Amino acid sequence: MAEEQPPAPSEKEQELVEQLQAELSRLKVSDLLLQTVYTISSLGYHRLSGENEDLEQARLAIEALKALLPVLEGAVPADAVRDFSQVLANMQLAYAAAAEEGTTKDA
Repeated sequence: MAEEQPPAPSEKEQELVEQLQAELSRLKVSDLLLQTVYTISSLGYHRLSGENEDLEQARLAIEALKALLPVLEGAVPADAVRDFSQVLANMQLAYAAAAEEGTTKDA
């Protein structure tokens, strides 16, 4: 039995593929890492308080930032690394406060 071949992409689909390939060729890994660090820090802060509090997810965000920031050194502007290092320090302090608050609530 012969395998059916998928239909050939339409002209519009082919144009879209070419546009995506062009975008990928312009994208730098350092840019993607900066966006990732920004997203992780935003999610981490969001998980530190309020109805969305999830300290395990916040801890995971902190650990991810600790792993990624050294990779960015020398690949992105120094002020970006400095700013995200400050974000990390603030998140660690907020995490400690939230964890302490959680233990006093449980007592």
